[in-house]
Formats: sequence, C-alpha cells, structure tokens
Amino acid sequence: MKTVLIIKTSSLGDVIHTLPALTDARKALGDIQFDWLVEENFAEIPAWHPAVRKVIPVAIRRWRKQIFKTFFSVAKTSEWQHCKQQIQQQHYDSVIDAQGLLKSAVLTRFAQGETYGLDKQSAREPIAAYFYKYPQSIAREQHAVARVRQLFAKCLGYELDDLPLDYGIKAGITEKINNTADAAESQAEAQSESSRTLLFLHGTTWYSKHWPEQYWFELADQVTAQGDTILLPWGNKLEYQRALKIKQQCTNEQQVFVLDKMDLNQLVQKMMTVDAVVAVDTGLAHLAAALDKPTVALYGPTSPGLTGTYGNHQIHLQADYDCAPCFNKQCSKTKNNINPECYTDITPQRVMTSLNSILK
Repeated sequence: MKTVLIIKTSSLGDVIHTLPALTDARKALGDIQFDWLVEENFAEIPAWHPAVRKVIPVAIRRWRKQIFKTFFSVAKTSEWQHCKQQIQQQHYDSVIDAQGLLKSAVLTRFAQGETYGLDKQSAREPIAAYFYKYPQSIAREQHAVARVRQLFAKCLGYELDDLPLDYGIKAGITEKINNTADAAESQAEAQSESSRTLLFLHGTTWYSKHWPEQYWFELADQVTAQGDTILLPWGNKLEYQRALKIKQQCTNEQQVFVLDKMDLNQLVQKMMTVDAVVAVDTGLAHLAAALDKPTVALYGPTSPGLTGTYGNHQIHLQADYDCAPCFNKQCSKTKNNINPECYTDITPQRVMTSLNSILK
C-alpha cells in the first residue's frame, strides 16, 4: 500500500480545504493511505477522513513563542523530539507540503521520502520551493480547494477528470452521531421545537470580520418569527457574551439556544443535525461547507473568491463598497451606526432572503 505524509498544519479552513484531495487520491489510486502533520488545535479534523491512517500533532504556534526566549529551547523539548520521532518512523512513498510556507517546507526535511510542494511561482512564500525535490506549478488565481486537488493529482500521478468534489468526512461523522445517544436526543429535541434548526456562527478572529451585533438581533427575530430554532455555539468569553445577547434581545427568546462549550468533535456532530448555517468569515464556515450544509456566508472586508466556503448550497454575500475588500483586521469607519461600514448593505433582510432561498 502506498503511504503519503501530508504537511498542512493550519489554519482551520486550510486544513478542511485539503480533505477533497484525499478523497480524489483514494478514488483514483485505491490502495493509498495518509499520515498528516497538523497543528494540535486541529488534530481532530484529519482523523475524520477514512484515508488517514495516523495524525501527527505539531505545536508550531505554541513553540514559536518560546523561540524568542532561546532559539534552541524548542529543539530540546521532549515534545518536539517525540513529534520528530513520529515523522521519521517510516519511509514514505511521497511527502507533500500542501501549505507552501517556509515553516511547513522546513518540516519536510525531517521526513523520509521524496518531497513535493508548490514551485516558487505558485507558493505563498517562494523560498519554500527550494526545500522540495519535485516542486509543482499550480495556477494561483483559483480557489484553494481546486489548487490542493491539482497539487495532489500532479504529485501522485493521476488525472482529476470528472472526479466530483467530496470532502470525504460526512459518512463517518453521520455514523458517529447514530452511535451517540445524546446527539440523537438533542437532534430530536431541536426538531420538536420547530420546523427547521439554524446555526449562527457569529465568532471570528478579526475584529473587522464581525457582522454588527444589532444585525444578529434583527436576524434572530426574523428567523424565530418563522417558527425556526437558532443554535449559538461559542469558543471564548466574548463569543459567549455575544451569544447571550442574541438570545436575550430576541423577541422569541425561547427559540434561541446558547450551546455548551464544545470541542471540534462535538461541534461537528451538532452541525450535522442543523438545516442551515449563517456564518461570518470563519474557519467553522468551511466546516459547514464540508458537511454539505446550506450556508449563507458574510464577507465584509474579505473576499470569498479564493478562500471562501466551497461546495454545494453555498451563498456568499459580499460587501459592495468602495473600500471592500480591504483585508484589514481593524476598521474604525462607521455609517448609520454600522461598523465596519462595509456591512451596511449586508442587511438582516438580505440575509433572510438568501437563507429562505437556499432552504427551498
């Protein structure tokens, strides 16, 4: 059996974007399996795919903070030594850096096997290309999912042809849900409350990506007025407070549920039970797309063109504004009490119209 090591450490969206390439390779080649080197915070994700044999967690984000104290501190830790030992445990038929960054390219040097990645015209950081034995040319002006699929096809020697887009994780997660009594009960509970259950992904890392809170309040009123239920996940204190506000400000508060704090495995199981998703530009929106969930994704300072949600039943609402997309993490511009002002035309009514169309 052919065994391949994938190096794609982060971010959440980037890791999810890689999944369809594994499905392609399994369909085209059959007898192939993957090990995956990934950031510890996202280690659950590769394990959802049936073609992944082993997940090797790495903590580059955490270790990077230590480098400023002493350059060799990370290299000496037992944690890194254990990680390196796992990478070097076997000789791989191929080692694919699917990230194209210097940090990921350096990791290929610790693996045993022929190394592949993006060439200097294709990689985000051109210097990364010098670390691979076989750098590959992949056109840049296309979606990240398409680029990774093409990279794997070139590295492993098969044609994409008419292979359909398939993230490959839905069946395994569905099986988990069917085997989990609690998940089944919560699903039945949600369905008894209303005709449809919607998930609001309101949290994101950049300040400028946040849809205005008053818009969430208005959308919650419109959704619950139709008899639908809203689920609100959260990952930190600020997101928890926002979730509580959305619930408390809603006229039909009894139809809005603030979820318990969940890890990725728990959230993905909950996500499988909902009818649709409304999301800001966040990694979890890509997870909804990978699960084939109808999603309305909101883009103010960013653009969905190259890294937006990708799959079936996806609607992208992008700000039509002079300064958008600006890709700035902060924004002080306000119009009619809307900040960032580029969200002025992405109104709750517009989102509601898109949501109803995608549910039909």
